[in-house]
Amino acid sequence: MSQNNAHYIDVDAADLRTPGSASAPSIRKYRNYIAGQWCDPLSDDWFGSVNPADGKVWAHVPKGGAKDAARAVQAARSAFASPAWRALTATARGELLYRVAAVFESRIEELAHIETRDNGKRLAEVIPQLRYLPTYLRYFAGLADKIEGAVIPVDVAGVFNFTRHEPLGVVVAITPWNSPLMLAIWKLAPALAAGNTVVLKPSEHASISSLELARVFEDAGMPPGVVNVVTGWGFDVGDALVRHPDVAAISFTGSEIGGQTIAAAAAVDVKRVTLELGGKSPQLVFADANLDDAVNGVASGMFSALGQSCIAGSRLLVHASIHDEFVERLVALMRNVRIGDPCDPATQIGPVATQAQYQKVLQFIDDAKSEGARCVLGGGPATEPRCQGGWFVEPTIFTDVKPQMTLFREEVFGPVLAVSRFDDDAQATLLANDTRYGLAAGIWTQDMSRAFRLSEQIQAGTIYINSYRHVSMMSPVGGFKHSGYGRENGIEAIKEFQQVKSVWIGLQPVPNAFPAPAV
Repeated sequence: MSQNNAHYIDVDAADLRTPGSASAPSIRKYRNYIAGQWCDPLSDDWFGSVNPADGKVWAHVPKGGAKDAARAVQAARSAFASPAWRALTATARGELLYRVAAVFESRIEELAHIETRDNGKRLAEVIPQLRYLPTYLRYFAGLADKIEGAVIPVDVAGVFNFTRHEPLGVVVAITPWNSPLMLAIWKLAPALAAGNTVVLKPSEHASISSLELARVFEDAGMPPGVVNVVTGWGFDVGDALVRHPDVAAISFTGSEIGGQTIAAAAAVDVKRVTLELGGKSPQLVFADANLDDAVNGVASGMFSALGQSCIAGSRLLVHASIHDEFVERLVALMRNVRIGDPCDPATQIGPVATQAQYQKVLQFIDDAKSEGARCVLGGGPATEPRCQGGWFVEPTIFTDVKPQMTLFREEVFGPVLAVSRFDDDAQATLLANDTRYGLAAGIWTQDMSRAFRLSEQIQAGTIYINSYRHVSMMSPVGGFKHSGYGRENGIEAIKEFQQVKSVWIGLQPVPNAFPAPAV
């Protein structure tokens, strides 16, 4: 590949004049992917991607703007109308996605290391996550030609009526920094299987793996313009994408306020919107629960991704009769976890992904202390020598958390668990639902009657019983209340990116519209 169409170039780090980068002899300077070409941002400006494990810039990301957004949307619009994409059968679209899955599968190790360097998620977690993504691509590849219309037995004589499912057009996919590749695939696979074209805008805090993903689609033979990736700040390139009149739909995963802003902007042009937003998900542990399973499930459901997951079980509700024992067991388990380099196989807890989030998490901890919650584990920055320079926070557990406290009500998106106690099923349900969010919930009990009853009463899009934090490409994911609307994964996901058309065919002569009046 010539440098003119390379997805990045190596430049002298000192020339970039970026704090933290001067020690490196060279640094990768990435480019946007628009209309099948790798191109510099029209601003001719880049910003640094910082490794959360050491606080150093390791690559530069294009600082796109409104004009780059417009170029990408135009490319996607042209591709949507092009025979190279539009004329493909649904089966042929599926075959393309199978090829994407094969290329992706061949690069998992490379992509995993890039994502870990970009957002600090442990390599031991990223690699299994990425190994599953080709399955997502193949699932939607197979589903592409399985979404069928129907013949409607209408109550009108002399006509034939049927429905068909058609793509929406240009889809903007906006992803967060915690799981960029997974959430990009969750959006791109069904959108493309449905026949749309896409502009992907990753978080400005973790863009590199998404730019590398564009190379996967390119090498798999995706027609130019069908998939485009533009990076930059949300208030700049993201806002321009959302407001562009040629965009038909937006799929967003991120903060509640980000979703509200996008929904309001999209309403102006009546765009289709899917939102997967924040959560403050409860895990309910009853007195009859298998405590070994529950302790492990609560710990992994909260701390394995450092709480940087929308469905993190960040509110622990424990029956009063076992509260002290359960907390003691959980603290004992978490006290000995190893914090450090996310690329080290021995590491069990990695860094917070961004400096701003690191400061936000520490502020939540300070607020919890000042409001009267009792800190029984952690409570500050990690101080081990191997954590120096990075954004590491100790796994932190607070007890005596009351519903009026900030820690009970607000999403931290970090390794801070709020523990409250309850006395009976009714109080447990009341506490579980005492939140504006409704993304997920966990129920730990051996009483299946209780489990089924509470699964109906708890207001959340996903209910886990004696398990937590599982996902499958076959099962829908989405929230209630302020956690968003629309669904990802499963058959519901592909329907989010299609619209239904009703077709009527007359089978008899049309009667005279204005017959002569009877004499």
